[in-house]
Amino acid sequence: MLRALPLRIVTYNVRYFSHATRGIASTSANVARIAHALASLSPLPDIICLQEVETMSLRSRLSHSKLRPGQTQIERLMQFFRAALRMRSAKDGYTAHYFPAHTYKLTQSTSAYTTGLAIITAPGIEVDTHNAGEPRDITHRRETVVRHLKQTRICAHVRFTHPDTGSVDLFNTHLSLPSAFAKEFWFKEQRMGFGKNQLKEVENLLEFVETAKTSDRVIIVGDFNALPGSPVYQRVRGALGLRDPYAERTSLSVDELAQVPTAGFMALRFRLDHLFSGAGLRWENFDGTRPFGDTWSTFNGLSDHVPVIGSCVASS
Repeated sequence: MLRALPLRIVTYNVRYFSHATRGIASTSANVARIAHALASLSPLPDIICLQEVETMSLRSRLSHSKLRPGQTQIERLMQFFRAALRMRSAKDGYTAHYFPAHTYKLTQSTSAYTTGLAIITAPGIEVDTHNAGEPRDITHRRETVVRHLKQTRICAHVRFTHPDTGSVDLFNTHLSLPSAFAKEFWFKEQRMGFGKNQLKEVENLLEFVETAKTSDRVIIVGDFNALPGSPVYQRVRGALGLRDPYAERTSLSVDELAQVPTAGFMALRFRLDHLFSGAGLRWENFDGTRPFGDTWSTFNGLSDHVPVIGSCVASS
């Protein structure tokens, strides 16, 4: 009997491909380096989930001299990604889906910056449905006169069929930071994942997952801006039969897990990026996943986050 091929998935906050300029503007070099890093993975991923991807704005185009008119940031990435695959004689055929979240406009036709999520699927992955045209808004907005300025947070959903794993519901998201307007933000030592606004967004996320999923072959990935053991992390991990397979595979407690960072700011290190899974999937490994700051990582220095990379098969 032939062994089932695992489904290999990447989740990665790319910081608008602007890490080299400290978030001011994306650069072609940064886009190309991330594209080459993704193309260098072996085996190649079946699914790539990205957070903090622009559509088109001043920030995304400022330092790009060779952009085609109307070319979006995800199209730019795919241009470099396909070139990188050709360089290593790897099979192309990847398809990108972009999920717009928010736009800060300067004028009717000009945006200061935009934000969104992306899901890239490999050849052989059949996308059955997706909500790219209308991603689910999970934002918690306080009742204030400036509530319209709150950056929209969304959940991207793709239901796809993998040749061996079968039908899988995949959800990609990026939660807000804890609100600085909340009193507890200034009086509690721990913040990431402790915000009441974050918990409300998690409830919105879980409500959407529960209504959209069709089986327990469920994957939720993204930048949760939440530490292991925080209320946000615990709420997701305990809901709908979800678990953290990386923690299970490594046999790490939540305290130990917090010492394996996925993001960094100056000298600070955090584990904010997570992959949660339903019981219908069995995770074989997380090969290629390295902690933030690991100089041996292919992704070192490309973003203020590093990817989480995992492989799974359908549970028997």
